[in-house]
Amino acid sequence: MMLDHPLGLAPGKIIAVHLNYRSRAAERGRTPAVPSYFLKPSSSLSWSGRPVVRPHGCDLLAFEGEIALVIGERAHRVPVERALEHVAGYTAANDFGVYDFKHADLGSNLRAKGQDGYTPVGPAVLTDVDPAKLRLRTYVNGQLVQDAGTDELLFGFDLLIADLSRLMTLEPGDLILTGTPTGSTVVRPGDVVEVELEGAGRLRNEIVADPGELAAYGVQPKVSEETRAAAYGTAHSSASDSGRPPHPLDEQTVTALRSVSTATLSSQLRKRGIDHHFIEGVRPARPDLRMVGVARTLRYLPLREDVFAEIGGGMNAQKRTVEEIRPGEILVIEARGEHGAGTIGDILALRALRRGAAGVITDGGLRDSPSFSGLDLPVYFGAPHAAVLGRRHVPMDSQVPVACGGVLVMPGDVLVGDAEGVVVIPPGLAAEVARDAARQEDEERFIYERVNEGASIDGLYPMNKAWRETYESRRDAR
Repeated sequence: MMLDHPLGLAPGKIIAVHLNYRSRAAERGRTPAVPSYFLKPSSSLSWSGRPVVRPHGCDLLAFEGEIALVIGERAHRVPVERALEHVAGYTAANDFGVYDFKHADLGSNLRAKGQDGYTPVGPAVLTDVDPAKLRLRTYVNGQLVQDAGTDELLFGFDLLIADLSRLMTLEPGDLILTGTPTGSTVVRPGDVVEVELEGAGRLRNEIVADPGELAAYGVQPKVSEETRAAAYGTAHSSASDSGRPPHPLDEQTVTALRSVSTATLSSQLRKRGIDHHFIEGVRPARPDLRMVGVARTLRYLPLREDVFAEIGGGMNAQKRTVEEIRPGEILVIEARGEHGAGTIGDILALRALRRGAAGVITDGGLRDSPSFSGLDLPVYFGAPHAAVLGRRHVPMDSQVPVACGGVLVMPGDVLVGDAEGVVVIPPGLAAEVARDAARQEDEERFIYERVNEGASIDGLYPMNKAWRETYESRRDAR
């Protein structure tokens, strides 16, 4: 049954869980042994349709789609097996926070997440459902950015209630926000964020800017590289991704990279002393598709049966990595050039596409390869193979440096693919390589046209001073 109004009672307290989804824990780089919590003031409560205000001078307002438990019956020292009897229902929630104020109240999140309107819930409560089978989705401007089931929770709803009620009393109307999966990131004024608890409709809130300036007294917004990375969802930094933004490509760079060939990019990288950049031994499933994105890496190690039995099943590293993919990312699989088993099939590739993946690269086998001809996703692979990965591989870990097709790929590297193959570009060089590659191709088009008109390549390829003056004159005229 669904209630007409999200809450029958105003909450005396709103309790939020820090980390409670496996994908979010992997993103943060730590998996807690027990749940931890923080409080949000009841004045932060809001509803669907109400705007969420980003304070003046702040830049890092992030959403967190969550499932909220509505307490319906007083709970004090209840056992786990009876904890869910105290729940009135389940509703969608959004745990907004401004990371610009994270430095102010470390741990408590008071000014970061306690602002007015920063806990919208609704639009309805589900009362007759199996909490183990709920599904949460979040959309930004209509694009799916979070998608997770309650089977991915680290700590079940029953454990959270029992744990909290050991030391405090939960009263009717209290809310427990149960954590967010991977995919939380920064939103800006004009963006619309929708959180959907399957079966209960969508909680919808638009981001607006506060037109008034923040008073000069008290703590002021402050941003560090660490808080910026946390806001964008890349707080787990290591030697492989430290300091790198999740998407180092601006629109102009992406447009330029899409317009040039991998051959031209290769020559530009060689000019900069980077010779090992072309992923060898892979072919495109769809030669008609171009690919531009940043790397999310996945590493497979040789099969050892006892290790596979321990970590290879269920939500293993392969499936977790697919569930962690962000829009614009390319899944890069290190399979050691082993073609004797599939490394990914059409279902997981489709899931990656639905999460916004820009492509898939594996130097191993591709399973269900005929299906990929109809999938609108650039995929590069070593060979087709019908066998599952457990025949040769153990999916070990993600977001680590990998070797794919003889090339070192770091998390966050820029990848460009066309019908010829894939090149790897260090993110710090992407903009200048794109710019110079576009200029090079413009020059080469000029040379090609002159040769087609009958001109000799002597002095034209490469251009001497006279030809270059002619080229520059025509370019300027354009």
